Amino acid sequence: MRQIAVLPYRFGGPAQDGPTEILLITSRETKRWVIPKGNPLTGMERHTAAAVEAEEEAGVIGAVCPTPIGSYQYRKRRANGASIMYHVEVFPLAVTNELNEWKEMDERERKWFAFADAAAAVDEADLQALIRSFGDGGFRAVAQPRGVVPNRDDKTGARRMFAWFQRLLPRQGNFFELFESHAATLVAAANALSRMLQGGEGMADHVREIVEREHDADAITREVLQTVRRTFLTPFDRGAITDLIASMDDAIDEMQKTAGAVDLYDVTEFEPEMRDIAGIIVDAARLTAEALPLLRNIGANGARLHELTERLVRMEGHADEIHASGLKRLFREHGEANPTRFLIARELFRHLERVTDSFEDVANEIDGLVIDHA
Repeated sequence: MRQIAVLPYRFGGPAQDGPTEILLITSRETKRWVIPKGNPLTGMERHTAAAVEAEEEAGVIGAVCPTPIGSYQYRKRRANGASIMYHVEVFPLAVTNELNEWKEMDERERKWFAFADAAAAVDEADLQALIRSFGDGGFRAVAQPRGVVPNRDDKTGARRMFAWFQRLLPRQGNFFELFESHAATLVAAANALSRMLQGGEGMADHVREIVEREHDADAITREVLQTVRRTFLTPFDRGAITDLIASMDDAIDEMQKTAGAVDLYDVTEFEPEMRDIAGIIVDAARLTAEALPLLRNIGANGARLHELTERLVRMEGHADEIHASGLKRLFREHGEANPTRFLIARELFRHLERVTDSFEDVANEIDGLVIDHA
């Protein structure tokens, strides 16, 4: 038997830069902790059906990524006494809204958990492993500013002699902190983008937040470029540093252009394919935010970095497919009857597709660093 599910997550704090949390719900019969899941719905994409289950069972709405993060199995006893194995495909859901009332609110309890606690709370070993693999690896703890030179050998994996030599040279610059700060703006902007593409009230606020986040990212990018020019010794090749931050900045620039087009044309309703691409963008930003702190010690983290970049590339390919099918459907439905609507939608699709292209560029830049330094 096949089912679909979501793994709901959020970033804490008003600036969305706190620890990442997982939402679990209790099952109706045994009251054990599970994730929202159900059976696929006829005529509905699997990830969309999973998002419906999340709203009905957990009372949460958000950006669901159509690229699954994995699957797990569990065995369930049915009313006739048979014990059937279920195979559950899981999609990440970045929660943007928690409902006060929902369909199964009287039958279930919902609760936010830290990653480690969420993994420990569920019974299925496969689901425990999936939650742990989804975890951010504590990147916010790693990303705290550090300026202690004697620890550089541990952070970078440099040889002891090279670390000693570094102490005699001008400081390396705070490139890691800047990368990670920029990644945090990507996460926040992507979440705002997904909220905007859900339509409804508050559109102006979401547009404004995206613009503000883009300005923050620009300031970080400028500081990176200035630091490259004035720093004698850099952790990576100067070209690699500037290419990586440029790729990250391209992603948030295209988010801002999407918001600008929405504001310019006063768009209030969005195509389902746009929301699907937004779900990919949110998860791509999350993966980027996990990957950047791992660059502090590429030798130890090369395998995990490869896993993250491989998923980013796969998600970009999925976004291309969604982009093509969405444009084809729109042209068939509105190309002749309402060309203005088609042209506006095509512009939005183009910006969204370029966001995912930029995340693929980020993945390629990180892969290049892994090849050179791991």
